[in-house]
Amino acid sequence: MIKMIITIKRREGMSHEEFVHYQREIHRPLLMSIPESRRYIRRFVVSYPIRAPKYSGPDYDSVVEAWFDSMEDMNALYLSENFLSKVDPDHVNFMDLSSYGRIVAEEEVVIG
Repeated sequence: MIKMIITIKRREGMSHEEFVHYQREIHRPLLMSIPESRRYIRRFVVSYPIRAPKYSGPDYDSVVEAWFDSMEDMNALYLSENFLSKVDPDHVNFMDLSSYGRIVAEEEVVIG
């Protein structure tokens, strides 16, 4: 299993609530509308920070995990014409593109 994990900060001038709304109601349906998403993504998780007393504030507005069967499947999505022409251009509408983080990883289960 291959995972793409992305940390995202909202674009300047956008509240956290506006960011969450845009990501949930506009961007996510756009991503799910392309056939490559349904074909290649095995699991898709978006996490949003919550208030956690005694912990410092969040560094990011969301963390996205997309799971794939293989590196080839991940590339088939992210390098597809549909993703590059329809989904990728939308990122500028809600993300601070200068500060996002991304790793491609294999998961090592320690407990569970």
